[in-house]
Amino acid sequence: MSETQFTPRVFSGIQPSGDLHLGNYLGALKRFADAQEKGVQSIYCMVDLHAITVWQDPADLKKSTRELCAGFIASGIDPEKSILINQSQVPEHAQLAWVFNCVARMGWMGRMTQWKDKAGKNAEAASLGLFAYPALMAADILIYHATHVPVGEDQKQHLELTRDIAAKFNHDYGVDFFPLTEPVIEGAATRVMSLRDGSKKMSKSDPSPASRINLTDDADTIAKKFRKAKTDPDALPSEAEGLKDRPEARNLVNIYAALSDQSVDQVLAEVGGQQFGTFKPALAELAVSRMGPITAEMQRLMADPAEIDRILARGAEQAREITAPILKRTYEIVGMVG
Repeated sequence: MSETQFTPRVFSGIQPSGDLHLGNYLGALKRFADAQEKGVQSIYCMVDLHAITVWQDPADLKKSTRELCAGFIASGIDPEKSILINQSQVPEHAQLAWVFNCVARMGWMGRMTQWKDKAGKNAEAASLGLFAYPALMAADILIYHATHVPVGEDQKQHLELTRDIAAKFNHDYGVDFFPLTEPVIEGAATRVMSLRDGSKKMSKSDPSPASRINLTDDADTIAKKFRKAKTDPDALPSEAEGLKDRPEARNLVNIYAALSDQSVDQVLAEVGGQQFGTFKPALAELAVSRMGPITAEMQRLMADPAEIDRILARGAEQAREITAPILKRTYEIVGMVG
């Protein structure tokens, strides 16, 4: 096989930051589970090396990594069909990242929007890891020769950097070794907003627990949060255009559509004219029916952390069958003796 014939392969990673919520499920986990059935090899990664670019409590990081793995599996990611790993168990990620640190330019890193946002005015006190982590992100992808990466709008710049690093490496060494990975943006992204403010993304960092549906919430909690979700006094419209300047109404309809695998127009054809006093209980019932089995499976898995660890260890073995030869060939190209 020549180096330019890349096997179709999908890679995606999520940071184990704890408290998985409905936004994580609809925006990523559910999509990953659906994509798994397309027959393309997929690697899903808990990016714990990225997590420590800011200080983490070690016990919390360990728990969050296992919880994220449980969330992947409970959402439908089958370890028999996809490779599930935590990043630190596959050392080739960090080894290739060093090579890419030497390929990427300081100016490229300094222009990254997330670096500016996270470091802010206190850049001198930020960790070197926070500055350099886009090179590690590029290594996460390219150590698998991944051809496609599912991304949201906020990650497109990182994928562009990954392509720049691949192109520069290939050019500098006169090879066609790393693929120029393509972003996968499948239809309208399910961007779940806060239940308290439809202009803000649902987030675990919001001080109000009522702003989000956690994957660990029980049925009563889910129903209560939807019942108290912010809305407006008008009835639901019969067409999507009627949601234009109604962010809270649009958010609840979007959630209903995503949970029921329908389009917004299909949902509004059913519920147009309803008041929220009728719609919210129906949404809560739907959410409980979809989220209940996920919550139960996560609880079952978290009660047996040794089983999660076995799944991740097996995933690391599978991953290294791919990554070790790619790193070895990278070192040969660069001129390292081994």
